[in-house]
Amino acid sequence: MTKQVQQLDRVVIRFAGDSGDGMQLTGDRFTAGTAEFGNDLSTLPNFPAEIRAPAGTLPGVSSFQLHFADHDILTPGDSPNVLVAMNPAALKANLGDLPKGADIIANTDEFTKRNLQKVGYDVSPLEDDSLSEWRVHAVPLTSLTVKALEGFDLSKKDAERSKNMFALGLLSWLYHRPTEHTISFLEQKFAKKPEIAKANIAAFQAGWNYGETTESFSVSYEVKPAKLAPGVYRNISGNQALAYGLIAASVQAKLPLFLGSYPITPASDILHELSRHKRFGIRTFQAEDEIAGVGAALGAAFGGALGVTTTSGPGVALKAETVGLAVMTELPLILVDVQRAGPSTGMPTKTEQTDLLMAMFGRNGESPVPIVAPSSPSDCFDAAIEAARIAVKYRTPVYLLSDGYLANGSEPWRLPEVSDLPDISTEFATVTDEEFLPYKRDAETLARPWAIPGTAGLEHRIGGIEKADGSGNISYDPNNHDRMVRLRQAKIDGIDVPDLEVDDPTGDARVLVLGWGSTYGPIAAAVRRIRKAGGKVAQAHLRHLNPLPANTGDVLKSYDKVLLPEINLGQLALLLRARFLVDIISYNRVRGLPFKAEELAGVIQDVIDASGSGQ
Repeated sequence: MTKQVQQLDRVVIRFAGDSGDGMQLTGDRFTAGTAEFGNDLSTLPNFPAEIRAPAGTLPGVSSFQLHFADHDILTPGDSPNVLVAMNPAALKANLGDLPKGADIIANTDEFTKRNLQKVGYDVSPLEDDSLSEWRVHAVPLTSLTVKALEGFDLSKKDAERSKNMFALGLLSWLYHRPTEHTISFLEQKFAKKPEIAKANIAAFQAGWNYGETTESFSVSYEVKPAKLAPGVYRNISGNQALAYGLIAASVQAKLPLFLGSYPITPASDILHELSRHKRFGIRTFQAEDEIAGVGAALGAAFGGALGVTTTSGPGVALKAETVGLAVMTELPLILVDVQRAGPSTGMPTKTEQTDLLMAMFGRNGESPVPIVAPSSPSDCFDAAIEAARIAVKYRTPVYLLSDGYLANGSEPWRLPEVSDLPDISTEFATVTDEEFLPYKRDAETLARPWAIPGTAGLEHRIGGIEKADGSGNISYDPNNHDRMVRLRQAKIDGIDVPDLEVDDPTGDARVLVLGWGSTYGPIAAAVRRIRKAGGKVAQAHLRHLNPLPANTGDVLKSYDKVLLPEINLGQLALLLRARFLVDIISYNRVRGLPFKAEELAGVIQDVIDASGSGQ
């Protein structure tokens, strides 16, 4: 039977099931095949915080959304075109996001009376008319998988575990994804269990063949590769990119990298990734707690290494005292905060932008710290290098504010040329004929010398008690303290950061949409929609949050209205209002999820209409 092939320019797919159904692995493999094919893509993994949430319940639903296209895209998509629901809970949890007319591929084997009752269904939605507005494909994924694996020496339960590979094979057929990458992955993943590898491959191929032969799917879809700039690409998540950025920073700074860290969701993958790269001279230390992790990293910085610590959520609070010590000792230290929903333990696997004020002020005393925030998963690479540049040049701890959306999301990343990476190398203090003064400052940067401990002639005191200007001796002199406080602040204020760039194609927009961190993708996609409809709107995005670019105030005052969407209750808006006396319009949602482009486009249009700028 010859089946019709329909061309599409973009597709959003969401795999959803129980947290034990392997939805993250399925989504990751589909993403890998999509990246190999050459589409532009963006992903949004979404999973429970519990290691094994209650099976078949709404809190236990795990999902993975992938948006891929033949053109440049910026977000994982607002609404899925296709939902793969492995059980009733997955269907009920995600149906509200599904536009009318979208496809639902439902695993009928799991729509049992018991599973239906768990989520409040009296009757199976597959058997009444409640799903009539969607295109439903009822597929017995579990039983088809078990049937396909009858020839293998597997229990029925073990065979059922491969149903995610059957679903992956079906979707790979439906959207013309290459199969070689997945087969190779399964062979490597289960190299020590060849029977399991063969079973998963068989299930994957059975899913592909089912799509090819069944009458349930009369049409398959093709999304052509995107036209990306020439270069070598790979798919990368934010945590991977950040880890690679730290490695590159270590090489460019000509310093050994030391990571002192305590595992915490969603930052742990940075520790895992860096631990694999010892050949670059990287040392990773999994500490017994957050305080020990940052203490070890600061100690490594004192010893002449590029000290890094990674954390999230409540770990930021625990590290605060040592960050203050790093401010006082004026040593380079990178603090990676992969923000997550709070307060306290909050929602560990959900994203937020709620640690900005903590990074700015969450220490005792006047203790200013630079803050850098990446805007996309791949931008985490460049942000890590920038954080290292500031840390070593200005001898200061630096906060790098990523978040759960960036950390777990992925996109194509063009590998940079090593020759294009910045030289951020620094010089250690050396013995001269002059007396060594550990707090004698560089005239340009106000940074103090970085002296390797144990170097004869460079002996000096270190610690958290106030230092005398120049000598570094302990000082309780009031005037000296005032001077040192102002010098530390002036050093941060004087950090060289590029001007804030504004995207205003017509040059006469009256509304500016400002953002920071992971809101870049949804904001940019929303701005595209407004402009496509004929609206005029400008966009700017802040990477450096402390110090702010020198032209920030001028940019804000150049527009009638400034709209600032944040995944918090208005933290950056608070800072900008206080600093520049500009009436920022805040748009805030704290749902543990990124903004949707459609949602922001509506808000932007409302602000344009209210400003009287029209079209």
